[in-house]
Amino acid sequence: MPETDLKQQLAERFREVNGDHPMTAADDAYVTAQFVVLEELCAARGRDTDAVRRLMLDGRLPLPGYLRSDGAEMVPADLFALADEAGGVGLLEAWFTAHWADPVAGKAEWNAYLSGQYVCLHSVTPAAIQRKDRLTAAIGAALDEPDVDAVRLHALVDELDALEPAFTAYDRLRFGGPTSRDTCIDAVRARFPRPDRPGGR
Repeated sequence: MPETDLKQQLAERFREVNGDHPMTAADDAYVTAQFVVLEELCAARGRDTDAVRRLMLDGRLPLPGYLRSDGAEMVPADLFALADEAGGVGLLEAWFTAHWADPVAGKAEWNAYLSGQYVCLHSVTPAAIQRKDRLTAAIGAALDEPDVDAVRLHALVDELDALEPAFTAYDRLRFGGPTSRDTCIDAVRARFPRPDRPGGR
């Protein structure tokens, strides 16, 4: 199958998953700074771009995180890292899902991983996914307490902040609302100003 056909198929699959939303110049600049062009990554790693596109279409590697407005398929620089750690693409699903004790939860996370929508993490690994889930749950629980422990709350928010990138306006369109950074980091910090530190620092 010609490269243009595979690239077009991948773009169509991407829009099926994410919807058809415009990328602004600001979105493009953010994505270019945070991600790499699939062709360039494949060239640097000695991989055939068409073969990688087929793996994405076959549900064996995640879809691109973004399609830039010029059509470039934007992927994380560590796109192949988990497959390498698992011992190859053929072993990746079993390796990935084994990180969850509940097979149903593991399969759901695998499907989420394949969607390419884990743009909410600097590095998409099972450990980072699980840590983000625990942190967002802990932040939500802390906010529900009658007397909020601001010091503990900010410690949780700071840890989540270290895991997550900034996001861009396109993400709020495809996810249909605010991102976890909006709700669990920025809004919490605005609502609960950081307590004064010892010595005024």
